[in-house]
Amino acid sequence: MKIGKSAALGWLLVWAAMGTAAEKVVTVQVQVDSEMPGYEGYRAMDGDPETMWHTDCRAYETSHPHEILVDLGAVYEISGFGYLPRPGAGNGTIAQYECYVGNDPKDLGKPVVAGTLPRQTAQTVVKFPAAQKGRYLRLRAMTEVGGNPWTSIAELRPLVDGVVFRAGGSVVVRLPGATRKLPDELEVQFAALQHDVRNIAQFERVAGETFRQEALILRSDRDPVDVVLRRTAALLADLKRMPKAPDLSGPEAELARLRDQSQKIDVGDRAGRLALFKEVCRVRRRIAFANPLLAFDRILFIKRHRAVYDHMCDQYYGITAQPGGGLYVLEDAFGPQPRVRDVLADAVVQRGRLKGQKLTGGQSIPPPLAYDGVGNLRGPDHEGGSFLSPDLSYDAKTILFAYVECKGDKGHRHHTDPNRGHWDEGRCYHIFKVNVDGTGLEQLTDGTWNDFDPCWLPNGRIAFITERRGGYLRCGRVCPTYTLYDMAADGSDMTALSVHETNEWHPSVTHDGRILYTRWDYVDRFGCTAHHPWITSLDGRDSRAVQGNFAPRNARPDMELDCRVIPGSSKFVATAAPHHGQAFGSLVLIDPRVEDDDAMGPIKRITPDVGFPESQGGREAYGTAWPLSEDYYLCVYDATMACGAPGMAGNYGIYLVDSWGNKELIYRDPLIACLSPIPLVPRPAPPAPPALVKPFRDAPGTGVPPAEPGQGTLTVINTYDSLKPWPPGTKIKALRVLQVLPMSVPSGGPPHETGARIALAGDSVVPVRHVLGTVPVEEDGSAHFTVPANRELFFQALDERGMAIQSMRSATYLQKGEHLVCQGCHERKHRAPLPGNRELLALRRAPSTIRPDVDGSAPFSYPRLVQPVLDRHCVKCHAEHPKKPINLAREPIQRRWFASYNSLLPYAFTDYGNNLRTNPGQFGARAAKLTKILEQGHYDVKLSDEEFHRITLWLDCCSMFYGVYEKEGGEAQLQGLVARPTLE
Repeated sequence: MKIGKSAALGWLLVWAAMGTAAEKVVTVQVQVDSEMPGYEGYRAMDGDPETMWHTDCRAYETSHPHEILVDLGAVYEISGFGYLPRPGAGNGTIAQYECYVGNDPKDLGKPVVAGTLPRQTAQTVVKFPAAQKGRYLRLRAMTEVGGNPWTSIAELRPLVDGVVFRAGGSVVVRLPGATRKLPDELEVQFAALQHDVRNIAQFERVAGETFRQEALILRSDRDPVDVVLRRTAALLADLKRMPKAPDLSGPEAELARLRDQSQKIDVGDRAGRLALFKEVCRVRRRIAFANPLLAFDRILFIKRHRAVYDHMCDQYYGITAQPGGGLYVLEDAFGPQPRVRDVLADAVVQRGRLKGQKLTGGQSIPPPLAYDGVGNLRGPDHEGGSFLSPDLSYDAKTILFAYVECKGDKGHRHHTDPNRGHWDEGRCYHIFKVNVDGTGLEQLTDGTWNDFDPCWLPNGRIAFITERRGGYLRCGRVCPTYTLYDMAADGSDMTALSVHETNEWHPSVTHDGRILYTRWDYVDRFGCTAHHPWITSLDGRDSRAVQGNFAPRNARPDMELDCRVIPGSSKFVATAAPHHGQAFGSLVLIDPRVEDDDAMGPIKRITPDVGFPESQGGREAYGTAWPLSEDYYLCVYDATMACGAPGMAGNYGIYLVDSWGNKELIYRDPLIACLSPIPLVPRPAPPAPPALVKPFRDAPGTGVPPAEPGQGTLTVINTYDSLKPWPPGTKIKALRVLQVLPMSVPSGGPPHETGARIALAGDSVVPVRHVLGTVPVEEDGSAHFTVPANRELFFQALDERGMAIQSMRSATYLQKGEHLVCQGCHERKHRAPLPGNRELLALRRAPSTIRPDVDGSAPFSYPRLVQPVLDRHCVKCHAEHPKKPINLAREPIQRRWFASYNSLLPYAFTDYGNNLRTNPGQFGARAAKLTKILEQGHYDVKLSDEEFHRITLWLDCCSMFYGVYEKEGGEAQLQGLVARPTLE
């Protein structure tokens, strides 16, 4: 709904020549009776002819009249108005109209002028019979040029000499007696299946990846009736096989009758086929709701609008939340008239900063809000907040959820204090607890951090996602990271289960009592990869990827979110979601028992009608699935999103979806999305293994003063056990232990680049790493050593000269007292350890302690690590050489790097040659041109062993320059001083 740029320029020139000298711009407020998201009322007076106001044409469509009321803020003498229709004067263009002027918006009297606007693409200027004095102008659309029930305005201009009016915002106030027209659910499903039948090539492309073939579109499917008959038959057959199978003889006979009738109605008879489709769907509904797995009649869920910014991180910042919604229970969910109960209708917060207040979402239609992606929200305030991520206790008595007030400062707070968050308290999600009956409402968390995704753990504690760990993502903009913490059931005793340096999402609990969640893992890798499932114990031990962590982007979903184990199965369901989008997409079934092939081997598509968003062109149609079995799920779905049809994007309803492709609507609110359906019924708690480590109670954001980090112990059984072959004759003598530091400043325009960006990962700042030192590897490949706890680490395998042969491009960490055992170095995961009848050599002794490396390696600093070597051996000769070779001095500083650094980059290491995994022997110093130059001899330069090591250590660290992210620390490092980062 936009005008082309050349046409827009023409409209602007015409608009500017409408007979007034625009000496003053006055900001006004606009009120409309209806609007579409993205086409709000204020856009009719924003001065941009490429935008427009358009009344709702789907979710809350009402008939004429429609109106726009402009509050000019003061009394003016108005001589008329200018009306610019949408391009081509199409849908919504006003035909008959009335215009009013006055000082009382509740009584503007009779129209000053009325009539019919000409149907033309140019602007129309309507002059009043006589100038009118008033503060308010109302334009009422009585009809539309095509007889449709819509109204649109590209630009509306009250004509006042010397004044141009621009809307500062708009609100929606329904006209008295307005009745909405809701789309018919079965007609929507019919249209969606028509779309699918036309898109059969997509189904054939993914047929081998689909869990149930009935969910595909087949060549024999002529139209939606054929599809629904076939899929309903599959559903019926499955229910008949179930224990405690219901008597379905009646629906089965009716389905047979309708199948016979289908052969008699021509496929070209759309009306007849649609009527038959509706009859089949009514039978299907009886069959679907007879499912023995639906042994509950209440569903817990929330209502909320999509965030105002489409990105996997920003969607969960309170600053991007649109007010609206609440926490609800759908009662008699599968009956003819389900009832919605507002859990918080009479609830008042009993404890916390919001004690004595109610939590409400306010009106269902939010104000026009815009977020710029760098921390700033624009738009008017609105009564009410937003809800997120409910979770139900195992006894089905208590609900956890997150809520943001949507009040307070609308900007990001920039600082590097690890004890503070980055937002106003009223713009952060906080976690609350309430009983199912609405009693006992308590605030569990507070502060300047977003806390959300609470998850009841079988040990009685609560896991949640929080920004308290600190840090930002490394691939641009202002995006604080959030990771996995836990706390006691009353909100006390917070501990960090994860110290990961980038984002994590959506914890849930597995059948064996571990935490399943999603992690973004991109050390030295492209930022749009690796957002896949991880698993850890209840006390944060042994955090590791389940699978998919090294899958190429086009071979797997961008993200696998909302992972949840399936009752009676080792598999789990997830939403295949986009990187640059929100947590919706297509549903997939993941089997962790299947060996990871870095592709779709362990994954099957449950909903092949929707491709994977972004990476494969799919749409954000499904989300928040709650599995009842491998074949049946409660989830949310929006056919508009699935088909890319115009309408209210993201109007998700609650559905019962099965793996054969059937979708049965349970409940939808036409004004706001429903999310996170959970059966309100007790379920058995998984086992709760006891904690074996000391929790990280002094983590950032807990309020506990920092203590000594403590230690963990790591054992590697056989470093030579590797997924990729080692270079011939490889001898591994040591492991280098490196710490990854979280980025403490926003990556969009940081104070400095930490170093030259890595090829194939150029979207991201190079993560700072400090070299903690080395530990020995025995002749049999075993290693046994201690590491600092609660620090994110990765490792490099070193040859006899101390150069890296292999390097992790992921990271791990150990809790205090944890003993972590690794099988090998990037070994195959789906097999038992290699057999052996010998004792590991490394276990015959006490664990090694890390041997620190040279000055300039921890904290990392090119000026201290490399430049002294150049000063001793290179600078003077290069400066005096008549042919003026490359400058290896400190000056001039360009790009905030020494001249020597800029000069050496073409000879250094910044390209792995592989976007995901490291090829042994083709990395770091072994792959750098500079190493070869030094090994072959460079004039009379003779480096000592330590000096050579300093150069190769720098190359193995991806040729970084800085070991800190902050401006002050960077300036100190430029002067050769020791500077430590603020987040360690």
